[in-house]
Amino acid sequence: MAHERPAGALEPELVQRLLLSCREAKKSAYCPYSHFPVGAAILTRDGRIFSDQPLASWLPPWASRLLQDCSPSHATLPSAHPGCNVENICYPLGVCAERTAIQKAISEGHREFRAIAISSDLQDDFISPCGACRQVMREFGTNWAVYMTKPDGTYVVRTVLELLPAPFGSLGWQKIQ
Repeated sequence: MAHERPAGALEPELVQRLLLSCREAKKSAYCPYSHFPVGAAILTRDGRIFSDQPLASWLPPWASRLLQDCSPSHATLPSAHPGCNVENICYPLGVCAERTAIQKAISEGHREFRAIAISSDLQDDFISPCGACRQVMREFGTNWAVYMTKPDGTYVVRTVLELLPAPFGSLGWQKIQ
């Protein structure tokens, strides 16, 4: 079941960048109560991954040299950030990694997404977004990919619609107005 790739899925190199970004994000998790770190990285429709990876780390060598020659001060991705879970002693006030990543992207003007990747330390199961995160994802579309991972690098991919087929959604809200 690992590495399932639905039609229209991301290119393998882009998937690897997204997965690396969510693993890196997990390192920033604040989880002193559950001790369950989670990281998420989101890919916007225009190709930005919300992470701090240097651009040169995924460009071919000739392009990296060209970028450094032309503009050394712009050799990194735009200031973007991953999402991690942030707990609070009052549990309901904590925020999941997926919502943190989405909110960061929204706060920087992005509202269309291609994919999100989620990582944790679960060994036997793929990390899956909670119901609240699924509903927040649904707010921004149904046909984008959710990469659910294991620490060994395996993953499964589902669309937001597959994870939340009958959401509390805007269709009913529009009928009321």
